[in-house]
Amino acid sequence: MSKKDLPDKEWKKKLTKEEYHLLREKGTEKAFSGEYWDSTEEGTYVCAGCGEPLFSSEAKFKSNTGWPSFIEPIDIKNVTLKDDVGFFTKRTEVLCSYCQGHLGHLFHDGPKPAKTRYCINSGALKLKKKKS
Repeated sequence: MSKKDLPDKEWKKKLTKEEYHLLREKGTEKAFSGEYWDSTEEGTYVCAGCGEPLFSSEAKFKSNTGWPSFIEPIDIKNVTLKDDVGFFTKRTEVLCSYCQGHLGHLFHDGPKPAKTRYCINSGALKLKKKKS
């Protein structure tokens, strides 16, 4: 059984309460509260649920939103984009392609030229620090 196919009770054992809420229940952490929102450490941000490499610190930028923001994923195949239609809102949800964990949302107000901002919950990520 792959990590993608874990039953809910296994996700609850594997993840912290916060990780479970963010990744499996599509939660959102409070702005400016997460571990990585202002981190400048170099490395690779991986999915907290399955370890899939998602974002490079080189693609991270200061968005002043309170969440880690990236201009692009390491590989577009590592994330799944899905319409997220709610009460009077339409957004694009960002999921880990491997385990389908909810990461955050994609907005089109980032830096040029792409103007993309992958706004990701810190608790949905783990930083694998670059070795010096």
